[in-house]
Amino acid sequence: MAQLIVMPKLGLTMKEGKLVKWHKQIGDSIALGEKIFVAETDKLTNDVEATQSGILLQILQEEGATVKVLEPLGIVGAEGEDLSQLLAGLDSGTKAEDRVKEAEAPKAVKAEAPAKPGGRIKASPKARKLAESMGIDLSLVEGTGPSGSITEKDVENHEPATKVKMSPAAANVARTLGVDPAAMDASGRLMKGDVVDHWNRQSLEDLVKPQETRTPMSSMRRVIAERMRESLETSAVVHYNLSVDTTEMTRLREKLKPVHKVTYTDLIVKIVSAALMVHPLLNASVEGDEIVTRNYVNMGVAVALDEGLIVPNIKFSQAKGLKTISQEIQELSGKARTGTLTLDEMTGGTFTVTNLGMFNMESFTPIINQPEVAILGINSIMEVPARVDGELVFKPMMTLSLSADHRVVDGSEGAKFLNLVKSYMENPSILML
Repeated sequence: MAQLIVMPKLGLTMKEGKLVKWHKQIGDSIALGEKIFVAETDKLTNDVEATQSGILLQILQEEGATVKVLEPLGIVGAEGEDLSQLLAGLDSGTKAEDRVKEAEAPKAVKAEAPAKPGGRIKASPKARKLAESMGIDLSLVEGTGPSGSITEKDVENHEPATKVKMSPAAANVARTLGVDPAAMDASGRLMKGDVVDHWNRQSLEDLVKPQETRTPMSSMRRVIAERMRESLETSAVVHYNLSVDTTEMTRLREKLKPVHKVTYTDLIVKIVSAALMVHPLLNASVEGDEIVTRNYVNMGVAVALDEGLIVPNIKFSQAKGLKTISQEIQELSGKARTGTLTLDEMTGGTFTVTNLGMFNMESFTPIINQPEVAILGINSIMEVPARVDGELVFKPMMTLSLSADHRVVDGSEGAKFLNLVKSYMENPSILML
């Protein structure tokens, strides 16, 4: 019996997906469990397997289409099977059968605009020359000569639909530069300088040839835009910035190099995970009228892709060693860039860190990754002058940028958390206790 192939729901928050590619074409055989098409969500790209064997009888959505969850993409069944009843049940304003017929029908050829009646404009040579020197469009001039031809006098007597007031000097400059006064914005009498300015702007436009390119948002970018807007509308955000001396953290990183090369992000994930166990409200979420706190941390680490930001998370990061955290960050970042992250690796995060230090950022205001209540931004390490024991020295300093939801996290709680992170970063040996 024929069965619909639909856009699957690949996650709890998924509302629609993009049909990236069909692995099969109409008439191809399909085996149970065989990959039949590629679906893209805001988080990942998946090969979708067949839930029924048979022949691909119809394709209802073409590659590149964005389709709502559980909407039909195609039909699989037995060869020669009657699909009229199944297609009739797909009525959603326009029947699926009609959509299929429309898809198979050749595109209508756009009709050319009818030729302008009258063909070539009739005008005397003197009238043409005068019209050219005055910048007048002959098609707008009414002819009084034989058979409606345009005479020199017709051109002289022609007045634009909108009479433009201008000084004699402006009129002379307009004729010299070939500027049409009717094309100028004039709220009063045009002067010579107005004409020259208009000509300069027009010349620049001709040189630049300004163009605008419109590119449809990818499904990932559309979801990011929607989520960021929802986040700002949902959370009462407070921003915190605190400078941290990274001298000791840098020393620890150098000492660990012979054993395992770790990044500042690796170290900060380990440190922040420990701090969140002391301040669980920063690791919470809001569900209705309830605040959900946890005895574990699933640390999200933002990864920048060409199409946008994606946030895989390290499960139970508070219980993992630095080497394990470092290896998982590398693995998850690689999978994010190749589009091979699993749904489990993409969901369940409780706190997020996002690092813009490699772009020389001194401070920024990260947007909270809902339904979390806080996110920590990592900035660049900069050499900053400081007085130590009466001498001027330069210290490696980093600004931490925290955004927290004031519905859950009061200002003092956010400040205490950030100061604890600072304490751990400036004395990382504390974590050994």
